[in-house]
This record gives sequence, C-alpha cells and structure tokens, in this order.
Amino acid sequence: MTELSLCMIVKNEEERLSKCLDSIKGLVDEIIVLDTGSTDKTIEVAQKFGATVPVFEWNNDFSAARNEALKYVNKDWVLVLDADEILNKEAIPQIKESIAQKDNLVINLVRFEVGASQSPYSLVSRLFRKHSSISFFRPYHSSIDESVAKLLRIENRWKVVDLPIVSIHHYGYTPSQILSLSKHARAKEAMESFLKKYPYDSYTCSKLGALYSQAGREKQAIKLFKQGLKFSPNNAHILFELHYHLGNIYAKTNNNEQAIKHYKKAVAQDVMDYLKLGAYNNYGVVLQNIKSFKDAARVYETTLKIDPSFLTGYYNLAIVLSTMGNLTNSVIIYEKLISLNPNCAETYQNLGVVLFKLRKISKSSEAFHKAIDLYELQNKQTEASMLRDKLQEIGI
Repeated sequence: MTELSLCMIVKNEEERLSKCLDSIKGLVDEIIVLDTGSTDKTIEVAQKFGATVPVFEWNNDFSAARNEALKYVNKDWVLVLDADEILNKEAIPQIKESIAQKDNLVINLVRFEVGASQSPYSLVSRLFRKHSSISFFRPYHSSIDESVAKLLRIENRWKVVDLPIVSIHHYGYTPSQILSLSKHARAKEAMESFLKKYPYDSYTCSKLGALYSQAGREKQAIKLFKQGLKFSPNNAHILFELHYHLGNIYAKTNNNEQAIKHYKKAVAQDVMDYLKLGAYNNYGVVLQNIKSFKDAARVYETTLKIDPSFLTGYYNLAIVLSTMGNLTNSVIIYEKLISLNPNCAETYQNLGVVLFKLRKISKSSEAFHKAIDLYELQNKQTEASMLRDKLQEIGI
C-alpha cells in the first residue's frame, strides 16, 4: 500500500496551521512540520495533530529548509503544503489514485489563489515520490522542477502528470498577506542575490521581474522578462508566465499592440486552460480598451468556458455586451453573476443602468436600491450617496 507524508516548514503559524492540518485528514500517513523559529504555539498545534516537529535555524533560504524537512520523511510519497494553504478534500480520491500508479514521479496540483487580482489558478509541483535525487532549488520560490528534470534525463521511465481538479486553496493573496512589505523586500533581496549566480534561470527572471513590475520598475522588469525568454525556449509554463507578465506591463503602459502580442503568445502555450484565465481576461481588457468589443466578448466567453465560476469574466462580458448595445444579453449575464456573487454592489448598480436603458424602470429602481443597501452595509457611504444623488436627478 502506498503511503504519503505531509511535509511543511512553518514559523509562527498557530492561527492558520490547524485548518491546514485538518484538511489532510484521511489522506496522509505521516506529518512532518519543520519549525524555523516560532515564538508562539505553532509547535504545540502541530504536535496535537501527531506531527513530528524538528527544529531548523532559518537562514533566509526556503530550499535549504524544505530539503531539511525532506530528511525526516519516511513514507513513499511527499505532499508539501504551507500553513496558508488548505487541501480540497474533493481531490483526495484522485490524489490516492495518482500516487498508486507505479510510474508516476510527480503529480502537479492546481492551486486556487484566493483573493488574487490577476491569475486565480496556478500549477504547483507539490506532490512527488520520495527519491534521493529530488530536492528543492532556489532560496525563494523554491521548487523541485530542476532536480526532476535532471532525474528524467537519467531515468526516463518516470511520468510527470497534472491532476486536473483544484487540489489546494491558497490564502496568501488576502490583503493582510499582501501588505507584508518586509516579506516583499526579503523576497526581492534573495532573488537578486540568486540571479547574480544563475543569470540563466528563467523562472527567477519571471518571479523577480513580477516584483519589479509591482514596484513600478517597468524597465528593469521588461529586461528580466526578455532575459528569461532568451534562456527558456522549451519550458511552456515559464514561457507562459514571461509572456503573460510582459503583456501586463505593456497593457499597464498603454502599449496595446505589444500587450496583445504577448497575451496571444501566452495563451498559445501548452499549459492547462485554468492557468490561462488571467491572460485571457487581461487580453480581453486590452481589446475592450481599443474598442474591439466583439473580440473582447469572445475572449471573455472563453474564460467562462474554462471556468464557469469566474466572476470577473461575467462582469467584463456584461459590460462589453452593454457597450455593444446588446442589453438583453447583458442583463442575463448580470443576473448570472448575481446568482454566483449576490453581495457585489457594483453589479447591481450596473444592472440598474442596463434595465433603465431598456425602460424597465421598476426593476431598474430595485437594482439601484439594492446597490445602495449593499454600499451602506459595506461602509461605502461615498458610493451610496453618489448613487442616491444620481437617482434623484433622474427621478428614481
């Protein structure tokens, strides 16, 4: 029988660790939680779940810590999670089936990035067979991919497969996490230092370039992305990220032609459709900005075929349909969006506008007043007052 170990590194995670460990019940046979210097009750929480808790002195190198944790693993397979991640229990049967396959070496897992404003999904190599040749690389954004690639060149019988179901929910993009400026600075410093030694590492070019872009350093970011493209001609996932980031930068600076060029190259890569949602959506926004509304609508429709729960896709599609004068279908899309997310004031406000244009005054009034109620409930008094004043002007 194939057995599985959970392998984590943590520091001061007493508030989040329980939810993470609760989520893996019924799946793992061993829990390793490497503590890197907690001063709260993290160790006690881990021990309550039966975890082995070795201690490691943090040295600002994630790969060093993760490789240390791997030393304590005694089972056949390894699942790596962070404390801000929760396993989707619906994925457990597929995970068990995948690790039982004798030729599988790595199972890439789809991760839902809760609160992410850009790409809502990512693919992570976090489930793999325990093998002496598999280890983590890079001090930041560490992964096993490089060691796996080397192993496959020697032992080509192994398979790397993608599990299509969303397996992990990641809460690292919530506002409290994003506001951690010290974490941002440490990441940048670690990756800059690493890139001096490994200038050909396209993955780090992508991740560091994204940080530069967030900081408004577009020229440095573009330079890094192009450097990454130079050294990554065959890796579809890295090529996707590099083109996607370039598209975002050019879109941000209103270079629409270049933005479209790179978004097209991004979505053409041979990666899971889930991963392309952000690129498709942003591609649609650029098309919308240049008034290519029919093309934008088609792109937004593509996002909804990929993920029928993609709220941003519905919102953008409804706006484009309304702009094109297709008011009836715009209403249908807004109503679908409300069924998925009934607490968005902006959706009700936009629906009210479309219904008003259709001369459905009573329904329009209902939508507008629902928007006002939600604005007030969410302490958005300015928005509520502005909408109320506008309604008085038009006699609603």
